[in-house]
Amino acid sequence: MTSGLNATDATRLQECVVSGGVAVFPSDTVYGVCCDPENEDAAHRLYELKGRPATRPAALMFFGLEQALAALPDLEPTERAAIAALLPGPVTLLLSNRGRRFASACRSDPATIGVRVPWLPDSLAALSAMPGPVMQTSANLSGEPDARTLEEVPERLRDGADLVLDGGELPGVPSTVIDLRDLAAEGSWHVLREGALAARAVEAALAPSG
Repeated sequence: MTSGLNATDATRLQECVVSGGVAVFPSDTVYGVCCDPENEDAAHRLYELKGRPATRPAALMFFGLEQALAALPDLEPTERAAIAALLPGPVTLLLSNRGRRFASACRSDPATIGVRVPWLPDSLAALSAMPGPVMQTSANLSGEPDARTLEEVPERLRDGADLVLDGGELPGVPSTVIDLRDLAAEGSWHVLREGALAARAVEAALAPSG
């Protein structure tokens, strides 16, 4: 059994992404598959491996909160506060993509961007050394169950990826998806998919202070 990832694994992941490769890797929720969000050829290959419809978006995963905030300079103060309250954590946040950045991840809706900053347990803490984001989605075939262990990742994905990292057994529940696109204008938000973080915990985190 693996005891987790180390600095060498993080370096290998970074080198794979930068070189235009596709990697299978562990996260705080389920196994994912990722590539460089600025490389459309890599994104196309990732989608082909998964059998994912070309118009469906993928999330942008950062490995540190400050990294995410720096990459999204057009955020409103209310959005920044919500992000700081929820991340890092097992959630995917849908935000207004005012700068139309990271087009490969946004696909048919360039006005929306999905953002992840995982909460990394000690066994995966080495990934915090990743200097930039990856475009990622779950390491399963489109519509199939999520993978808790590397063995549950479909053989097609493991064989087709340029790098496969084994992080041991993961929680196995996908991220909670929270829509923050109306937060700045209307002060409202919506849980689109309840997953690893309970809706009541989201409500507590986003409750007005004072």
